[in-house]
Amino acid sequence: MTTSSTEPAATGWAAYAQAWRYVPGRAVYLLVVFVLAITGLSVLAALFWTGVGLALLIVGLPIIVLSLFVARGFGAADRYLLGMTGLPEVVEPEWNRDREDSEGFWSTLTRPLRNGHYWTSLIHGMIVSPIVSIVTFALTVAWLSISVGGLTYWFWGAFVPRGDGGAWGQYVSAAVPWLFGGWSGWAVEVLLYLVAGALFAVTLPWVMSGLARVHHALARGLLGRWPSDDMAAEARAEALARTAAVQAEGAGLRRLERDIHDGPQQRLVRLQMDLAALERRAAAGDSDAAADLARDARGHAKAALDELRALSSGVAPPLLQDRGLSAALAAVAGSAAVPVTVDIDPAIDAVVPQEIARTVYFVVAELLTNAVKHADASAATLKVAIRGDSTPPMLDVWLVDNGRGGAHMTPGHGLEGLRDRIAGLRGVLIVQSPPGGPTSIGAHIPIPHTVGGTPR
Repeated sequence: MTTSSTEPAATGWAAYAQAWRYVPGRAVYLLVVFVLAITGLSVLAALFWTGVGLALLIVGLPIIVLSLFVARGFGAADRYLLGMTGLPEVVEPEWNRDREDSEGFWSTLTRPLRNGHYWTSLIHGMIVSPIVSIVTFALTVAWLSISVGGLTYWFWGAFVPRGDGGAWGQYVSAAVPWLFGGWSGWAVEVLLYLVAGALFAVTLPWVMSGLARVHHALARGLLGRWPSDDMAAEARAEALARTAAVQAEGAGLRRLERDIHDGPQQRLVRLQMDLAALERRAAAGDSDAAADLARDARGHAKAALDELRALSSGVAPPLLQDRGLSAALAAVAGSAAVPVTVDIDPAIDAVVPQEIARTVYFVVAELLTNAVKHADASAATLKVAIRGDSTPPMLDVWLVDNGRGGAHMTPGHGLEGLRDRIAGLRGVLIVQSPPGGPTSIGAHIPIPHTVGGTPR
């Protein structure tokens, strides 16, 4: 069953004709939800009150919890059936909003007792829905039967036994002779039934809409998502993002420490030893040996400088701070070992905060390095733009290379670390790299709302 969105705006006869489109679905819903409500009442009342009666015993608590889970199921069925009405979808609530870090037996068992959504589902299924469904079911049956029966009475009424009293239409004709003088009782009946059927049929779309909206409003309040759910989900997302950012930062620092220890530090130790030997040779007057040591020392110094320059690619350059992200990305693309076609929206400088800009710079720099080092690419394309049609706006970064492909996430390796960095900003990293290439890697990062250019 598909759930339609909000009804398109229409006026006059167009709105009335549109309302007729939803009459079958709403009528079926109002009839079926009555069966669901009565079934839910019998099941939930039996379970819940049995659990309450046994509350002093250990077995009572699990029965109460079971009744809450069953109430959740009946609520989900009601939300699903509401899809037939054409009304906006009732978004499922946050069932684990109060999840704790410690997962014990009693904590897991009693979690529904601490979540208000379970209790509102129980109230809806055991009290509200049965009462409302009885009323809406009666009105639905009345409106449908009078609409259809009244308009077709001229056909089926002739087959109804009349008994000794005769047709009631003749009594109406006798009571108002000025209106029905000379009419037969059958003709009066057909006319009155036809008028009633027409009136009820004309108002049927509005009545079905009103009754369905009553159920929808109750479901939205008792079975749907609350604003506090969004706040809880936001808090959990922020916590996960902070954890991912801390993990990525820690991994980056450990890797930088390892690279410095294995590279420049060893070079500098060797340089120190060469300079000490050079000092001794110079003091002894051995100029040839001193010259050889000087050449070796210069080579080690140059190698250490090259390695430090390579490691400094993980540190944001002054260009990023001075001229913005677009200039920094253009510079890192221009210094790549392969030709890079650049398509960067200059508007990113005005909306992308510094912490996001630094991460994007690091990610692009490492992706370009990977394209040359691991993919054997000979060309790449970098595209960076703001996607303003989403809420919040998204920063889209795509790097496509023509390398051999086959890139994938591996725990503890490059792309995994980049994904953690992006996750620290509540973004996602997408890798599309079939064997043989090309490789497309996209980072999609939400941009926080800004007030006066400052992230909020």
